Amino acid sequence: MATTVNFINYVCEQLEGIGSIRYRKMFGEYMVYVNDKPVVLVCDNIVFVKKLDIIEEQMKNAETAIPYKGAKEHYVLDIDNSEFSKKIVSELEKITKIPKKKTASKNL
Repeated sequence: MATTVNFINYVCEQLEGIGSIRYRKMFGEYMVYVNDKPVVLVCDNIVFVKKLDIIEEQMKNAETAIPYKGAKEHYVLDIDNSEFSKKIVSELEKITKIPKKKTASKNL
């Protein structure tokens, strides 16, 4: 089951106020960017964040799952708890780098 547009819009609404929020469809699912940094992955209407030390204590009781085949285990973020979600996503945004722009390769 792919993520619905209504759900991805809900996720973005829940994160309003922590920075510039946008999403991008990728391989049938979505990446949510905060201040142009890829912070939240949404697959099958489930919100995932990477398992990183900076949020380990806050997420110790969170469910974990693998968002797609071949991915590492992630925390499942309770997006219905807007204040908690904003806190976690804000922490992750601080340490996430803006991806470098890919340049087109030239055939010689």
